[in-house]
Amino acid sequence: MLRRTTTISDLDAPATLAELLDHHDYLADEGVTTAAYLALKMGRPLFLEGEAGVGKTELAKTLAAILGAPLIRLQCHEGLDAAQALYDWDFPRQLLHLKAAEAAGVADVAALEGEIYGRRFLIARPLLRALETQPSVLLVDEIDRADDEFEAFLLEVLSDFTISVPEIGTIRAATPPVVVLTSNRTREVHDALKRRCLYHWLEHPGFDREVAILRRRLPGCAERLAADVARTAGRMREAGLVKPPGIAETLDWAEALLTLGAVELDPALAAATLGAVLKHREDQETVRARGLLTPDGGRG
Repeated sequence: MLRRTTTISDLDAPATLAELLDHHDYLADEGVTTAAYLALKMGRPLFLEGEAGVGKTELAKTLAAILGAPLIRLQCHEGLDAAQALYDWDFPRQLLHLKAAEAAGVADVAALEGEIYGRRFLIARPLLRALETQPSVLLVDEIDRADDEFEAFLLEVLSDFTISVPEIGTIRAATPPVVVLTSNRTREVHDALKRRCLYHWLEHPGFDREVAILRRRLPGCAERLAADVARTAGRMREAGLVKPPGIAETLDWAEALLTLGAVELDPALAAATLGAVLKHREDQETVRARGLLTPDGGRG
């Protein structure tokens, strides 16, 4: 019987990790399972690249669940800087402490300065929290959205898992966190960061695996409906859409259809629920124009 949590040392083969992922309803193929296993055992960050919605973030969440570790997420965006990712000082509390000390007649300025720049006034942002939390899984989500400067800074942190706080000193992770970086490839990430990691490209799931995922995540989903949704989503991914649906969108679509009592996908119901799977007007128009919602997928 599988335990609720495990440790990295308990993992003796990729097959063991695959079983644990399956136990947590993440149906991974051999490639991603092997990449995740090696990253865990070698203590290397795992860099996951692929289209949005293929399960990159979900893999990090599932690894955290397997290890019984908190998931600490750093959501990247343009303009993200070191202060937002590392730490900040709690200025309101520092000010209150100064006022209280003044009211109490404290005259030792040096001691007071040491107090207000102590650890209790330091607000840990994701990177510092990950270094101070054992065990932990650090998810650096959508690193491709961050600037080049932040990439270079992150590479330095991941090289030795230490952070220098001038007022306090160097903070080093007793046990480095499990690190997962994701990218939707809106831009190329520098080779220097990729070299620090183990790399894996996540594809959209094949038909059989997508059907299995739909039925696992939505127990009430009949096999016919799951097959119809997976087959139609596969056609959409081959249609050159602005935003082809990922597994997250097909799950939303199947759930919407289930909510309406569907047991199979008919064209009228597919069209009525299209907003659950396609979020761009142009994509919806393309799908309708090409007849991709008909039983024969527009081939008739």
